Amino acid sequence: MAFEFPIRVYYEDTDLAGIVYYANYLKFIERGRSEWVRSLGVDQARMRAETGTVFAVRRVEAEYLKPARYDDELIVSTTLLAETGARIQLAQEVKRAGEVLFAAQVTLVCLNEAGAAQRISAEIRRKLAPSLH
Repeated sequence: MAFEFPIRVYYEDTDLAGIVYYANYLKFIERGRSEWVRSLGVDQARMRAETGTVFAVRRVEAEYLKPARYDDELIVSTTLLAETGARIQLAQEVKRAGEVLFAAQVTLVCLNEAGAAQRISAEIRRKLAPSLH
């Protein structure tokens, strides 16, 4: 089931042509991921403070399908595809009125303080993918 997060396009999000600047879609899906994790009860600041681990983007495969424009009301949807050890794979979409404007597959990796891959704790794995744990 997809987690949905609403976003409105502001003037600062657009380019000279009045459409959303391509890099801002990455910001939009970052907000969607952060809110998805928060909705599952994972406090990333506490996770870092207590375990020294953080989530980092390892890979993004993105498709820009149609432009969003100033003042559009958008929905960022986030769906878990897989969770394996130190990685999380997600599908994310940015939609306007149900129409997909941007689609991405994102791989996150859990890192320790030294920047090396670290297995996601059992507690966090249960929160991220309760049906698997």
